[in-house]
Amino acid sequence: MDPLDFGPATTTMARLVTGVRDDQLTAPTPCPDYTVADLVDHIRVLAFAFTESARRGDVPAGQGRGDGSRLETGWRDEIAAHLAELTDAWRDPAAYDGVTMAGPLEMPAEVAALVAMNEVVVHGWDLARSTGQRFDVDGGAAAACLGFVESFEAPADDEGGLFGPRVAVPADADVLVRLIGATGRDPSWTP
Repeated sequence: MDPLDFGPATTTMARLVTGVRDDQLTAPTPCPDYTVADLVDHIRVLAFAFTESARRGDVPAGQGRGDGSRLETGWRDEIAAHLAELTDAWRDPAAYDGVTMAGPLEMPAEVAALVAMNEVVVHGWDLARSTGQRFDVDGGAAAACLGFVESFEAPADDEGGLFGPRVAVPADADVLVRLIGATGRDPSWTP
């Protein structure tokens, strides 16, 4: 697998994170159990964790679930820095070799890269929708994420599955809309 270019997705995510206003932190998100603050914390943790995954570093257990109460002063700059490190870590072709840990799961490093990209792209959309910001997506990143998501069997309507039941979208919808629907989100969601 050729290295993925995380740059456009992480740059967009950093812009979105720094654009979150304090009064938006309690707003809902397309992730039913998350407020904006919870989602931002999840983004913080995933950026750090998948950087360590690329570098084969240690990731503390039990941090994956977003919890907005963990956000500390300076979180916007901290997350932007973690996102830049994520991009740099996955630029190294060696990051894609062998196996690595993604949270508590061991997986092929190539798969971990796709999981990381999917997290950045899809949660970027979530954050943009929740805060009324513009969302720009790199077509190549969205296509890679869609291929990854579609590699999983769609859950039955009453099952959660990996992403939740898929939301039907028009067959001719653009790649981002298809990705969002495939991850169990309604592409027309608004707060």
